[in-house]
Amino acid sequence: MSQLEEAFRKGLLLPLCPEQLGGLPTPRPPSKIERGEGLDVISGNSRVLTVKGEQKDVTENFIKGAKETLFAAEKLRDNLVACILKEKSPSCGVNYIYKFEEDTLKRGRGVTAALLEEKGFKIISSDDVKEIRKLLKEFL
Repeated sequence: MSQLEEAFRKGLLLPLCPEQLGGLPTPRPPSKIERGEGLDVISGNSRVLTVKGEQKDVTENFIKGAKETLFAAEKLRDNLVACILKEKSPSCGVNYIYKFEEDTLKRGRGVTAALLEEKGFKIISSDDVKEIRKLLKEFL
């Protein structure tokens, strides 16, 4: 059993998907932040759009999902050590998100990552295996 599986079975992890919490289906069309990054979306200065076929504005879904995730994090604040977020996602990217006009990465945070960080939560990239293992070792 992996450390993540063990941590989940012990009730130390709460898996959430902000995009699902925001009302988007799984699977869903890929989306990207039109310009800037997550804080630009939260402040109303950018949008999140689907990028395959006809572009659809899914900004409200992303903001709702970020707020729902924040709500869950606030409920757990006294016992919450960190939020491990999926890197490169327009919701959860911690260090990188995709450029809107191409399939290359740029520095920036996704919508949920930006909101959680703004509210004082520690966010960790899913790619930071060393940090995740260090955290799990403390609690297992």
